[in-house]
Amino acid sequence: MKVEALLFGGVAVFFGAAAALYGVWSDAEPAGTAALIVAFGMAALVSFFCATQYVRRGPRPQDRTEAEVADSAGPLEFFPAHSPWPVVTALGFALAALGVVFGLWLFLIGFGVLARGVAGMVFQYASRGAGQED
Repeated sequence: MKVEALLFGGVAVFFGAAAALYGVWSDAEPAGTAALIVAFGMAALVSFFCATQYVRRGPRPQDRTEAEVADSAGPLEFFPAHSPWPVVTALGFALAALGVVFGLWLFLIGFGVLARGVAGMVFQYASRGAGQED
């Protein structure tokens, strides 16, 4: 993840410099400046995540130049077989979007369903202990 952190860090620096220059040269035009600042923030967030993962987990075989293909062999991460929560989340988002058109009452119902779907996805495997297989 070290290479990815450096790559996205460079992208963040580019967007930060572009936002600063664009803000000065465009006479503080707000839409373009805001878009560039958001792009800077997203690239900086990905760079921070990759750097944090590199510090926590150490170098991967892909990060070492002397690594062999067999070094990356082994068990894969946990992938869930099936889950109802993406469908619940999509339904909640659809209801919330329709609520923008038809009224606050439908938006609040949709937001509640959406919040339950997101919470279900987040905490679906919270009780799964380290090293257990499902």
